[in-house]
Amino acid sequence: MLKKSYIFGTLAIVAGCLLVFGLVQLVPYGRNHTNPPVVAEPTWDSQLTRALAQRACFDCHSNETTWFWYTNIAPVSWLTQSDVDRGRRRLNFSDWTGSGRGTRELAGTITEGSMPPFYYVWMHPTANLSAAEKQQLINGLAASLK
Repeated sequence: MLKKSYIFGTLAIVAGCLLVFGLVQLVPYGRNHTNPPVVAEPTWDSQLTRALAQRACFDCHSNETTWFWYTNIAPVSWLTQSDVDRGRRRLNFSDWTGSGRGTRELAGTITEGSMPPFYYVWMHPTANLSAAEKQQLINGLAASLK
C-alpha cells in the first residue's frame, strides 16, 4: 500500500507542473499567426516546381504558412514562430525581389537534407520528398530563380 505522503507528493508535483504549463501559455510570443500578403512570387518554371516548394518549403519560406493547432501551445509556439520568422528572413517566396540565396546554396541544403529540417518532416510527412522529387525541385528552382 502506498504511503499517503508519496501520493500527496506526487499530486503536488503534477499540480506544480500543470501550473507552470498554464503560466507558460500566458507568454505572448509565438501567437502572432498572421500571414502577410503575398507581394510577388518567383516566375516558376512549372507548376510542379511550385507544388514541390509549397509541400516542402512554404510553411517557413513564404507568407502562406499553415498554422497547425499545436503552434498555439507554448513552448512549441515559440519554436515555430522563431523558425518561421528566421525562414522568411532568409528566403521568402511570397516577397520575391529577384534576389536571395543562390541556387547552388539552395541545392546544397536540399541535397544534404538540412532543408526541410528533420523535425519538420517528422511532423509533416508530405514534406518528405523522394530523391527524384528533390532533384526536380533543385532543377526547377535553378530554372525559376536564375
